[in-house]
Amino acid sequence: MSKILIIDDEKVIRATLREILEYEKYTVTEAQNGEEGLIKLQEDDYDLVLCDVKMPKMDGIEVLEKAKELEKSPQFIMISAHGSIETAVEATKKGAFDFIPKPPDLNRLLLTVRNALDKKNLVTETKVLKKKLSKKLDMVGESAAIHKVKDTIEKVAPTDARVLITGPNGTGKELVAHWVHAKSNRSSQPFVAVNCAAIPSELIESELFGHEKGAFTSAHKQRQGKFEQAQGGTLFLDEIGDMSLSAQSKVLRALQENLINRVGSDKDIKVDVRVLAATNKDLKKEIEENRFREDLYHRLSVILIQVPALKDRKEDIPLLVNKFLDDISQENGDAPKSISKAALAKLQEYPWTGNIRELRNVVERLVILGEPEISLEDIKKYADY
Repeated sequence: MSKILIIDDEKVIRATLREILEYEKYTVTEAQNGEEGLIKLQEDDYDLVLCDVKMPKMDGIEVLEKAKELEKSPQFIMISAHGSIETAVEATKKGAFDFIPKPPDLNRLLLTVRNALDKKNLVTETKVLKKKLSKKLDMVGESAAIHKVKDTIEKVAPTDARVLITGPNGTGKELVAHWVHAKSNRSSQPFVAVNCAAIPSELIESELFGHEKGAFTSAHKQRQGKFEQAQGGTLFLDEIGDMSLSAQSKVLRALQENLINRVGSDKDIKVDVRVLAATNKDLKKEIEENRFREDLYHRLSVILIQVPALKDRKEDIPLLVNKFLDDISQENGDAPKSISKAALAKLQEYPWTGNIRELRNVVERLVILGEPEISLEDIKKYADY
């Protein structure tokens, strides 16, 4: 049940609010002034604070400011008999969820409490998801090859330079793109990924640039493309070597002029998007065979990042295996399995033509089928090699 702290120097107000909230099955604690309230916030975790504005020693706005500096900051609803628009605006600017005048209207109070707690839960869920995503996007490895990739990311990410990421399938090219975005000045804006190989050539232009209603048979309504969805952020064009020449020419114009046209429209739409691209193909060879535009290649490849194959960074395999063991056990809700040194050494001998993606699949198979400590015998039984 949600925990609520009431901070108010009026005993009658505290008692009234407590009675209302406990009737609604909330767990309620009281503090008779701002200093006591701040101590309670430091000692325990609360989901919501109902805080008076006008109090001796430390007023509610100061409590709000200091509480926002805590590691786990609850939602705040400010209450006051001396309310004004200026006070409400100040409280909101400093992070309060809402401002309610005294005496509080019961229905409004309960609705505001529910909404504030819903927001608190949403913020908490978002933090958990971000933490999971951050762990999922860890770039694991201490080899010279992976350090070179990391160093390049650190240098290029804060700029708006376009990056072409190359490497075999399964090496983590999209992971590199995520890291470039996460360390850039656009990190708070959208990251939009498009797998150019997965979209039929006749639909790729609509996918990238959007379309107007009636532009083609199935265009029943206007639709924004990926360039518009990524406005202000990063657009990642994965497997760009599989893009049609027609779409390539439109992407080139977008990069040159920062303008796009939706399919079925002549109206220019200005876009502000950083483009990252990736491919497992040799684009120079594709250019020679007239399957890729040379001018687009030069637009995309301001910075080149070559992601190494797993066979070229075998010293990272033990680190990757242990990460996958932890990740898979957490996903399944099981205790993590261990792996013997002999089993790890055997995994380092394999060529891993499917790279990191293949390694993870094998580790998952070993977790499901192997012993609590994965042995060399398990490797021989359940690995494909």
